[in-house]
Amino acid sequence: MITAIDDYFAKGCGRCERFATPDCSTRSWIAGLEQLRRICLDCGLTETVKWGHPCYMHAGRNIVIIGAFRNDYRITFFNASLMKDPDGVLERQGPNSRHPDMIRFVKNEDVARMTPVIQAYLREAMNYAESGLKGEKEDVPLDLPEELVTAMDDDPVLAEAFHRLTPGRQKSYVILLNGAKQTDTRRARILKNRDKILAGKGALER
Repeated sequence: MITAIDDYFAKGCGRCERFATPDCSTRSWIAGLEQLRRICLDCGLTETVKWGHPCYMHAGRNIVIIGAFRNDYRITFFNASLMKDPDGVLERQGPNSRHPDMIRFVKNEDVARMTPVIQAYLREAMNYAESGLKGEKEDVPLDLPEELVTAMDDDPVLAEAFHRLTPGRQKSYVILLNGAKQTDTRRARILKNRDKILAGKGALER
């Protein structure tokens, strides 16, 4: 993954084999991505690189992160449960997202059209950071796949390591396993990721 911010806008995030090639998702959306970058900087946010992507901070807290995909690009808000979304532009990233947290763009010119809204949402998030306000944590018990429960019953070392993981890392494996329809595929994924679980890593970590 990249560690220098300018590399993202020149080459991509570095998380896949399309890095620094014309096929990188950032190439299709570079005009919109650069506009988002300017908006964030003009609002006074501090630019950093986290998880291979441009991340913007204020008052010591992550505010938003920018990402590009094949069919769209996005600006995603941290602490999304606080956002009021008066313009109804926030979407959930997926079925496992608790709160609408991103503004999704499908045209490079969309950012210019939505600049006032983006600026207002950034200022709202910055105000929360300055005041130290955080969203309430919701304790939602994980519904573990049957194959994972069986694997941990048969492998106490795996069970101990899994229960030591952070809730977010545990959830990443539940999502990974639930993405497979066949029992054999789920079992294979558990076996493939066993070493990562023992190392304390989440499903998306290398």
